[in-house]
Amino acid sequence: MSYQPAGTTALSAPGKVLLTGGYLVLDRNYTGTVIALDARIHIVVQQLKRGHRRGASSSSGKAGPDVHMETGDASAVDDKDNEDIVVVRSPQFVDAFWEYGVQRCENGGGIKVIQQNEGRRNPFVETSLNYALTYISYVADSKDFGSLSVTILADNDYYSETAFSRVSESPGRFVNFGVPLHEAHKTGLGSSAALVTALVSSLVIHRTLQPEDVGSARDKLHNLAQAAHCAAQGKVGSGFDVAAAIYGSCLYRRFSPSILESIGDAGSAGFEERLFAVVEDADPKHPWDTECLDFGMRLPRGMQMVLCDVECGSQTPSMVKKVLEWRKQNQQEADLLWAALQSNNERLCLQLKQLAQSPDQESPESFDDVRNLIQRSRNHLRSMTRKTGVPIEPKVQTELLDAVTAVDGVIGGVVPGAGGYDAIALLIRDDQQVLYRLNELFETWESKVEDDFGGKIGKVRLLGVRHGSEGVRNELLDQYVGWV
Repeated sequence: MSYQPAGTTALSAPGKVLLTGGYLVLDRNYTGTVIALDARIHIVVQQLKRGHRRGASSSSGKAGPDVHMETGDASAVDDKDNEDIVVVRSPQFVDAFWEYGVQRCENGGGIKVIQQNEGRRNPFVETSLNYALTYISYVADSKDFGSLSVTILADNDYYSETAFSRVSESPGRFVNFGVPLHEAHKTGLGSSAALVTALVSSLVIHRTLQPEDVGSARDKLHNLAQAAHCAAQGKVGSGFDVAAAIYGSCLYRRFSPSILESIGDAGSAGFEERLFAVVEDADPKHPWDTECLDFGMRLPRGMQMVLCDVECGSQTPSMVKKVLEWRKQNQQEADLLWAALQSNNERLCLQLKQLAQSPDQESPESFDDVRNLIQRSRNHLRSMTRKTGVPIEPKVQTELLDAVTAVDGVIGGVVPGAGGYDAIALLIRDDQQVLYRLNELFETWESKVEDDFGGKIGKVRLLGVRHGSEGVRNELLDQYVGWV
C-alpha cells in the first residue's frame, strides 16, 4: 500500500436492528436478518500541526484543546520529544475529550496509545486506536503517521431524550446532549459497533488509502473492526452489528470465534503480525468464514421500519449468558425451539425479499404473510422468555407490541436483538397517517400490567430513525460546520 497523507477524512457507519435471529445468531448454524439504519456515527480525522500549546478542558461543554478545525490546519498539542499525539473529541457531550500519547512497542507489539489527560477512559476509542494504528504502522510505507485530531459525532436517535438535548443551542443536524457521555441513555441502536467501525475505517483510509477505496477495502475494514470491537468488549461477540456497519443490511451468519482468539493483547510480542494476518485473511488455519448475503438489502416498496424508544434499556451481556446456560442444560428442548425460530425467520426474510422484488404488490393484503410470520416469531420468543427466565419479550413489551400492532397500518413489531427493554422495531405501511396514529397512541400511553421481571416502561416516543440499507461510506464536510 502506498502512504498517502491527506488533510481531512470523514466517514460514517450506521446503527442496526437485528430484526430476526436474536440469540440464534451467536451460533454459526443459524442466521440473523440485520437491518442497517439511517442513524450514523460520524468520524472526522485531521492532521495536527506540531508546536501549538496543549489544550485544556473548556467550560462550554465542548471539552478539549482550543483548536481551529480547518482542513489541514488544526492546532495541535506541544509534542514531548516529538512524540505523536491523538486528540479525540466528542463535542456533543460534556468533558468528552481524550488525549493520547502514541507508544511504539518492542518485539513487534505494534502501537499502544496512553491516555494523558484526566477523566474516564473510553475503551472503545482506545482499543480502536490501538488496532487501527498498529495495522497502519505495519502496512504503510512511512512509519511516521503524525499527530491526529479525531472528532466523533452521533446522530440524535442513538440517545434518549433523557439526555436533555439542547436542540436550540446546536448548529445543523447534530445536537448538544448537554450531559457527560456516561450519563446519556442509549436507545440500543448499536452505537459502539458503529463507532469502532467508523473510527478504524476512517483512520485506515486517512493514512493508507484514498476515500474512493472504501468499497474495495470493505472486507479488510470489516476484519479490523471485528477484531477491535471484540477486544473492546472483552469477548468475541457474534459480530452482526459490525457487519451491518460495514456492509449495510444483510442476512448474516457469524464467523468462527477461533479466528480472533489467537490475536492476543495490543502491545504483546508479535501482535502486529498476528493482527495483520487476521485483517488480510492470511492465516490458513483460521480463514474468515463470515457469511453476509444480500448486501444493502432493502424493504419492499410501501413498507418502512420505525423504532420506538421506551426509555428503559437492558443488560444484554447478562441476558445472553443466562440464555446460553439454559440452552446448555436443556439442549434437546432448546434445539427444537431454535430450529422453529430459524425456520420462521428464513420464511420471513424470503417473504420480504420476494415482496421487494415484486414492487407491484401494494394491496392491503400484500403484507399479511409478513404480519403472520412476525407474530409467530414473537410467540417463539415469548416461549424462550418463559423457559429461560430472561426478559426477551417481557410482559410490558408484550402489552406495548400488542397495542401498536392493533394500530391501522402497522404490519408487526418485535423487541429486536437480545430483547429486553430496548427500543422496539416496527414494520409499518409507508404512510404518514400511520405515524400520526402511533404518536397519538404514545401521547397517553401508560403500562397497565405488572411486569414479570420488574421492568418499567417510561415515556414511549417514536424515533426519527428509519431503514437505511447502506454500510460505511464517505461523508461531505459541509454538514459538520460548527462542530469541527
